[in-house]
Amino acid sequence: MNEKVMMKGNEAIAEAAILAGCRHYFGYPITPQTEVAAYMAKKMPKIGGTFLQAESEIAAINMVYGVASTGKPAMTSSSSPGISLKCEGISYLAGADLPALIVNVQRGGPGLGGIQPSQSDYFLATRGPGHGDFHVFVFAPASVQEMADLTGRALHVAWKYRMPSMLLADGTMGQMMEPVVLPEAADAFGSDNPWAAVGTGMKRPHNVINSLYLAPEELERINFERFKRYELAEAEETLWEEYMMEDAEICVVSYGITARVSRNAIVEARSRGIKVGMIRPITLWPFPKAPLAAAAEKVKSFLCVELNMGQMIEDVELAIRCSRPVDLCCRVGGMIPAPDEVLAHIMKLAEGEKA
Repeated sequence: MNEKVMMKGNEAIAEAAILAGCRHYFGYPITPQTEVAAYMAKKMPKIGGTFLQAESEIAAINMVYGVASTGKPAMTSSSSPGISLKCEGISYLAGADLPALIVNVQRGGPGLGGIQPSQSDYFLATRGPGHGDFHVFVFAPASVQEMADLTGRALHVAWKYRMPSMLLADGTMGQMMEPVVLPEAADAFGSDNPWAAVGTGMKRPHNVINSLYLAPEELERINFERFKRYELAEAEETLWEEYMMEDAEICVVSYGITARVSRNAIVEARSRGIKVGMIRPITLWPFPKAPLAAAAEKVKSFLCVELNMGQMIEDVELAIRCSRPVDLCCRVGGMIPAPDEVLAHIMKLAEGEKA
């Protein structure tokens, strides 16, 4: 088994992607994800890979599209404003049914905002980052270990379902250092992908990588087929963690750095006799609707803890069909709530007050 090493979250993403078999990285520097690009710039040339700092985020995502078309794993990374620029290319990847990894280490917004951590790209990621009917896998790590583990998983499911994956972290997760056990090296992508554009050798029909369908009947058929894959992904790939939910009367829902803060608040609330637990979504798409619906059968209320003005709270309300009150504890602009702030919201709910 590999030994633990101290790594920044951004560096863990880069090394995990390499260990998973990714040899093509295209990006552009922007805080707080620049370490991903810097790590790739040092490492890729040494292992026969490709690192290219593109002239723009738009160029970078289209380079990913080109490599993905040949059946090889490719990735890019950026922070919130840069991801906005990549959205058209992400839509094209989805429309051409191409696998790819997009890393978003979020910062505050809208606009240039600030360089401090945020979770305000939740809607952008989970509603389909770009135009048209589509989804991407969205993974939300809550530790440096998960930054590494979920990077490999994101690449794997992107390949399995032929769709883009997004690792949605925040600036804190990208910059913090923790011990991490890196995954074993593996290459699950193969070299003979029947859908790839790599030449036919006169042995099969030509593959055309394309997202343009001018016949409406054909575009409708393709979209219906794609959403059948999405249904399978929802059934097979949804990830979440439950914490102290066995007898909980209040359910905290949080992900990423705010889930870590919330865990400390829950421990303190329990010491005061308050029955509170947490459901932590690990995949934000597919969203863990079933465990939340099950929790709604026994808890009295929910509390969402987010670094935005309230985005995931809408998915929680949809998952439980508004059958229980759902309150919000939030900080924005790069501010992170202290455990005491979350605890204060929990205590108000326990007393029957609106947080």
